[in-house]
Amino acid sequence: MNKQDSAVMKLAQTALFAALAFVSFKFLKIDIPTPGGNSTSLHVGNAFCVLASLLLGGRYGAVAGAAGLTLADVMDPKYVVSAPKTFFLKLCIGLVTGWVAHHFARINEHTEHRYVMKWAVIASAAGLGFNVVADPIVGYFYKRFILGQPQQMADALAKMSAVTTLVNAVVSVILVVAVYDALRPALIKMQVLKVGAGAED
Repeated sequence: MNKQDSAVMKLAQTALFAALAFVSFKFLKIDIPTPGGNSTSLHVGNAFCVLASLLLGGRYGAVAGAAGLTLADVMDPKYVVSAPKTFFLKLCIGLVTGWVAHHFARINEHTEHRYVMKWAVIASAAGLGFNVVADPIVGYFYKRFILGQPQQMADALAKMSAVTTLVNAVVSVILVVAVYDALRPALIKMQVLKVGAGAED
């Protein structure tokens, strides 16, 4: 496969992961009402951002998560005001996951299952762990100073967001690692994913 075909393939895969993130949030989330008519939710949309970062690289995972989940926010009246925050945070999840997996551990250069899976867990936990910390903090300042919500309400929303984000992260790490472990050998066999020295990130 030449570089042009490879780039087209990665863009198509990125679009697929963006669509999966969109569908999982749009149709499979559990809404939790919060004060002031806001909402938070339990969902696994972030899992597709992380999975894309493991399989395609951090930049593609970041774009997939940011595009899919921001679009899902824009199309839902309860979440539309959160779309800019979502875009920023999902970009960061993908970049953090990709950096750990590909630039630090270089998982695509290794074939040892134990090594790859160990770093898949660590990279997933790093990306989603970043979100557990950043989502309530960014959300607080976004709601307090951009949307102009009262401090007490912003505090309450940040605390609720921290709980749901942690639950989402734990479930997503488990899901990502299980799916990645199943997909990686199949993608290698089909020569969709290149591994070994010199493999693309």
